[in-house]
Amino acid sequence: MLFYLSLIALVALLVLILHRYRSSIAPYIPHRVQSLFPQFNHYVPLSTFADQAGAGMSSSNFDIEANILDGDSRSGLDERGTQEVMEIMRRERVNFDQARLIRHNRILASNGIDPSGMPLDSKAVTHL
Repeated sequence: MLFYLSLIALVALLVLILHRYRSSIAPYIPHRVQSLFPQFNHYVPLSTFADQAGAGMSSSNFDIEANILDGDSRSGLDERGTQEVMEIMRRERVNFDQARLIRHNRILASNGIDPSGMPLDSKAVTHL
């Protein structure tokens, strides 16, 4: 009896882990197997301001809805940046503005700039 209970618990744990990391595992699944489960192939890039605003990519500090009301003809926000912000929001459980700040600070750090805007290079001239 204990063996079957342990086996059920192990299978349940495996299912939960696979469900949690499904986005990381999905690219490694053969296309033939993925075609058997079309409901899992639901990703569509956010391409318009309306789609992005509906996905939570707007706030009072970054108002995409104003662009929609003004009839902006652009296609929307940068897809790569949008995906990075959405991933930060999902992974770190923060709101849109905080995720944008985290992404911006990472970009600054990769270019040798601290979050205050000062260069990290010790030879940089910041005042005369």
